[in-house]
Amino acid sequence: MRPARLFKHFRLPARPTLSIALLAASLLLGGCAPSFSLFGPTSQPYKEQTLSGEGEGKILLISVDGLISEHPREGLLRTRPSLVEEVAAQLKLAKKDKNIKAVLLKVDSPGGTTTASDILYHELLTHREQTGTKLVTVMMGLATSGGYYAALPSDHILAHPTSITGSVGVIFLQPRVAGLLDKIGVGVEVSKSGRNKDMGSPFREPTAEERTLIDATVAAQAKRFLDLVQKHRAPKPDALGIAATARVFGADEAKALGLIDSIGYMEDAVAKAAELAGLPKDARVVSYRRQPTKQATWYQPGAEAEGQRPALIHLGLDTLLPAQAGPYYLWMPGLAQ
Repeated sequence: MRPARLFKHFRLPARPTLSIALLAASLLLGGCAPSFSLFGPTSQPYKEQTLSGEGEGKILLISVDGLISEHPREGLLRTRPSLVEEVAAQLKLAKKDKNIKAVLLKVDSPGGTTTASDILYHELLTHREQTGTKLVTVMMGLATSGGYYAALPSDHILAHPTSITGSVGVIFLQPRVAGLLDKIGVGVEVSKSGRNKDMGSPFREPTAEERTLIDATVAAQAKRFLDLVQKHRAPKPDALGIAATARVFGADEAKALGLIDSIGYMEDAVAKAAELAGLPKDARVVSYRRQPTKQATWYQPGAEAEGQRPALIHLGLDTLLPAQAGPYYLWMPGLAQ
């Protein structure tokens, strides 16, 4: 589409002055005026929606989609809760419903920050221990690094035949602009209290000492990841050694290494969750959404997804690159998905 035609189908109201006046009046009237939101409700409570089944007991489907972060997701005209906040809020609500006997975690993520991934792990583990709820993970296209980390407390991990998982490791990202600044004749003057105060600065190359310190941080975070894999999956030493290379695996190889339990599809994951929780085969599969949709399926996105949100210059740039320097449980090629 040519730039000149970008807004071809966008029309201003026939009487813009009247429209602006009505909007201003609505703002002034406050509680007396009808609410208006171009992008849908952002503060409505979650509503339970049945996705399948009519039997006794419930299986709660929770989605972990995209980059795992504890930071709110910034849009052009609105801010959405972080993925960590979404999952924690749903688990908190589920804790009050004694009919929820299993949680089905649907993961399609390349991973994210080490802290956000660890928080998801902790929230899921705590929920399982405090409620006795069974936890089953179903891997979609990607469940790598932090996406796999979050799934570790599961009673059963199932991957689609074409899933990619693994990447059990840490990457420390540090943007560098020193070379560019030199080319354009711009510099940054720094006054610091200790020689390592500006460690990781993008404005200069790291020292040998700084590289050693960062490598030690990465090693410590990677050890934690591998220790949790050993705790929850108990792979054989040679399998753990292969996983420690931080490479990715297809479903068959991941199963052979003991990183997952089975291979199948969503209906297999639902059946396994029902089996582990002692529920009938036709147990209800439910999800929490702020805007329940018609003809809902297992494959819809997370609870904050807006039904008919206009795609107003939404380029998705917030998911292309991590927002800040630091350690990540992340498979970098997965960001291109």
